[in-house]
Amino acid sequence: MGENPFLGVVFHWLGGLASGSFYVPFKGVKKWSWETYWLVGGFFSWIICPWAFAFFMTNDLVGVLKGQSASTLWWTYFFGVLWGFGGLTFGLTMRYLGMSLGMGVALGYCAAFGTLVPPIAKAIMPALPVGSSIVEIAGTTSGQVTLAGVGICLVGIGIAALAGFTKEKEMPEEEKKKVIKEFNFRKGIMVATFSGIMSACFAFALQAGKPINEASKAARTAELWTGLPALVVLLLGGFTTNFIWCVLLNFKNATGYQYLASEVRPEHAHHGGSGGGEAGPMQDAGAGGPPADLRIPVMANYLFSAVAGTTWYFQFFFYTMGATQMGKYDFASWTLHMASIIIFSTMWGWILHEWKGSSKKAHSLIAAGIATLVLSTIIIGWGTYLKGQQ
Repeated sequence: MGENPFLGVVFHWLGGLASGSFYVPFKGVKKWSWETYWLVGGFFSWIICPWAFAFFMTNDLVGVLKGQSASTLWWTYFFGVLWGFGGLTFGLTMRYLGMSLGMGVALGYCAAFGTLVPPIAKAIMPALPVGSSIVEIAGTTSGQVTLAGVGICLVGIGIAALAGFTKEKEMPEEEKKKVIKEFNFRKGIMVATFSGIMSACFAFALQAGKPINEASKAARTAELWTGLPALVVLLLGGFTTNFIWCVLLNFKNATGYQYLASEVRPEHAHHGGSGGGEAGPMQDAGAGGPPADLRIPVMANYLFSAVAGTTWYFQFFFYTMGATQMGKYDFASWTLHMASIIIFSTMWGWILHEWKGSSKKAHSLIAAGIATLVLSTIIIGWGTYLKGQQ
């Protein structure tokens, strides 16, 4: 199958749809703490799906991975571990800010730092498997355009943050908790900042894993699927981070029993996919004692978590497919991915009424913030395009 940039764009937007939608099934989880359903979903995102799709859709998966140098495997895995911190806190961002604001801010940072961090790190550690240094970028027209796009991205983040501040100030506490049970603007902004920066490491891991792609192609894997073997290593790194943190929380919050239990303990009964769990019991039990129904819908919880985890994997699945089709336009892959996620997550935020009850000012600000973030990704992509023409 030859290169087809239009098809590549379609694949990238499908990946954005998957990423922008993955958290929705988690809202169906009942009486499980955050760390429980996040880890169950993670097994599907980072272990089951990567191995299953790579095994059945590529040739000689194990042989391809065995044939890689220790350096290639290490850097792909290591950047995956760092990205894992971003993926971990990405889930927290959704809890504290909701889907539209949370993804807008986190992915705005991701787009900006996905462009800036690699060249800065390259200037400090020349041996890193990334492209040009920040000094080299700033000395070219294309680099200056890209840096201008990063600046606009930060402006968009500021506008989105102002929208969140306005929403928090205007909406009654009860109304905020109806749609986002743990809405916390200040905590959410801090988490989103960290998440966006660390999530950018996914782009570095993909670059580090290029030799795996080439080896898979040499094993006569169809071009469309050559990116899948690298995801096995990359996502193993992400799984490592999330597994350790979730298990620690299971011990800290005494929630490890939930994986197999048919009933939840009263102090955990108000947890679920719309909030709760990571910081301990929620304080919304009301005036009385524990709720009458302590039954855990175990099968439904596993199903919703599996759907959420699989949906999240599909963003990577379609991203690698799209990148193989973009040809000389591959510069646009990262920005297309970011823009499509922001748009689809905002769509879900409006569908789920996360901004219901806020003023026209808040609505206008979040719309302006999201539009600015999308504009910034286009400018960053244009700067990268200019680089490709030099």
